[in-house]
Amino acid sequence: MSEETPVLRRDAEHNRQRTLAAAQEVFAARGLQATLNDVAHHAGLGVGTVYRRFPNKEALAEAIYAGKLDDIRATAQAALAGQDAYEALRAFLEHALEQAATDRGLRELIRRGTGESKQIARTREGIVECCGCLIARAKEQGTVRDDITVGDIAPIVTMIDSVMDLPSAGAVQPWRRYLALILDGLRARPDHRGQRSS
Repeated sequence: MSEETPVLRRDAEHNRQRTLAAAQEVFAARGLQATLNDVAHHAGLGVGTVYRRFPNKEALAEAIYAGKLDDIRATAQAALAGQDAYEALRAFLEHALEQAATDRGLRELIRRGTGESKQIARTREGIVECCGCLIARAKEQGTVRDDITVGDIAPIVTMIDSVMDLPSAGAVQPWRRYLALILDGLRARPDHRGQRSS
């Protein structure tokens, strides 16, 4: 029996890794509405094997996406070191949306904002806090409009998410084009109210 234990452990770990790899592919393609049955089928495992490792879909999604969100938070924290806060905010949003562009499950998780684990909620709060600091610094530097708040970021992400699946007609993916247009709208503009057009 003691000789079987390491073999069983290796087999269990192998099945866990197969489940994670399959879930990553299934959630990326179909989103979080995919079921554990879908994941088990894609992994070539019985659904009972998947349930032994992950009691529910939320636990499986957390195992996959907690690390991805940590990466996004780390990028946001690194952006705080940038001299130009507007450029740092732009680069951060582009990085985060790049991660989401190929992963429908991540996009849904970013959009959802409720019903998530404490770990994911803390990570999300860290991302929002970093964005708030970048916006405050950009306002101080005069590069972002005074009326922009951190509360504007979630709707911006939702707007970009709505065009993620549009087909690309040229070299630039549509979501990148619309992100550039939206970010340009955040920029502070010189006050021309006293000037007359000729």
